[in-house]
Amino acid sequence: MIFLLVADAARLARAGYVLAREGVLSLVSPAAAPPLARPLLRIARLIARRDAGSRRARFSAALSRLGPSYVKLGQFLATRPDVVGASVARDLEVLQDSMPPFGQDMAEATVADAFERPVHEVFDVFGPAVAAASIAEVHKAEVKEKDGTRRVVAVKVLRPGVQRRFASDMGTFRRIAAFAEENFGEARRLRLEQVVDTLARSVSMEMDLRLEAAAYAELAENTSDDPELHVPQVDWDRSSREILTTEWIDGIKLSDKEALVAAGHDLKEIARIVMQSFLRQAMRDGFFHADMHPGNLFVDGQGRLVVVDCGIMGRLGLKERRFLAEILYGFITRNWRRTAEVHFEAGYVPFHHSVDDFALAIRAIGEPIHSRTADQISMARLLALLLEVTALFDMQTRPELLLLQKTMVVVEGVARSLDPQLDMWRTAAPVVEDWIAGNLGPVGQLKRAGSGLGEMGHFATTLPGLLTRTARVVEQLDEATRDGLRLSPGSLEGIGKAEARRAFWGNAALWVIAAALVGMWLR
Repeated sequence: MIFLLVADAARLARAGYVLAREGVLSLVSPAAAPPLARPLLRIARLIARRDAGSRRARFSAALSRLGPSYVKLGQFLATRPDVVGASVARDLEVLQDSMPPFGQDMAEATVADAFERPVHEVFDVFGPAVAAASIAEVHKAEVKEKDGTRRVVAVKVLRPGVQRRFASDMGTFRRIAAFAEENFGEARRLRLEQVVDTLARSVSMEMDLRLEAAAYAELAENTSDDPELHVPQVDWDRSSREILTTEWIDGIKLSDKEALVAAGHDLKEIARIVMQSFLRQAMRDGFFHADMHPGNLFVDGQGRLVVVDCGIMGRLGLKERRFLAEILYGFITRNWRRTAEVHFEAGYVPFHHSVDDFALAIRAIGEPIHSRTADQISMARLLALLLEVTALFDMQTRPELLLLQKTMVVVEGVARSLDPQLDMWRTAAPVVEDWIAGNLGPVGQLKRAGSGLGEMGHFATTLPGLLTRTARVVEQLDEATRDGLRLSPGSLEGIGKAEARRAFWGNAALWVIAAALVGMWLR
């Protein structure tokens, strides 16, 4: 225990120094800090770099210096404005997850260990790293097919020792969160221990590349009928917990607009595809790529949008998808009351609140939007304001909606960088209307009816067994009560002790009352 305390203290001291040196702690006003922390903040201002730059630059520099765990923590907190505040969350949204490569020899050793054979037996050619992040790096490689042809693949290799490093840092984060919740009411309200647990689960899933391979496969299956979107195929024979092999994408990154124009691509059309493909993933499939920054998006030779890096994915249940669709449709049609009713039907807002009052609050958000031009409208901002207003009506934090809103911010940013005049409402309308027609219209009613019949059929098949078990319970109850209810000696002893305690406290209360009456009489 002492060793853990010393280790935590050392990590905190280093983190504090880095945050102070990069100017992050200088952003905190001493007047707003607890009295004991004010001298430390003044010292932090003295050692801060003079050329620290903007707030975003300070966060990026500090978290990158602190290492992979802190980069992931920063990216995760960007999705939790309820914890760090809206302005800090916006600054963390641009945090880039880039690290130096860990070396060709180490990468080849990881491949050899994963497949228990030399790297040249797994890949015909295994090139140097082309990209490196906090958890893994990507190599370009080639494999020889049985017919003698060669196929180019992308090989993602897990960073050696990253699991141990994350486990150690997460242990520190957990202990700090537990201490904060024990001593500060605000930390208990924000449920910091739960925040750390969610981060730990997310990172542990990212560090098992088999799960990312499965995410690729599910996304490809969901979008197989979408001609404008392509998801790279997984090479399952060359994938494991530490290695993920997918087809190599020869395409142009969306961040390289000049190259896109030179190749003859229509930027406005690409912007539309980006926005609509994300909305289809979220609403139609309930499974969306949650890290759609320009580095993960390409346009291939066929003009298709290609998404890579499925390490972070989001899920929405049918209730959340209906919520999203009807919210967007309600704002498109300016049906504020229906939009308010959806919140109540989804169980997001408690029923003791007034639907009319909530509709008024939503109108206050929606009306100004319709008076703006298309390039001034942001659905991500709308969703953020909506979540902010719903907090006034006791709506609890919905992590899946926060992740959706965070991803929508990134997607809108990408689409607007390609087409600054993009009309978000007009672009979203076909996807939203298709989903509503297919799920809330007559077709959707028939689907739900069919699902209900299936559930009734399942219940009917289990009914005989249920009746048998019910009859057995009734028979046993009849036997137990035929000659009066018999209790075990342990139960009788427990009842006796409970009655004795009740009698003791009852007598004590009577003596206290009697003493009080005597005192009043003597007075």
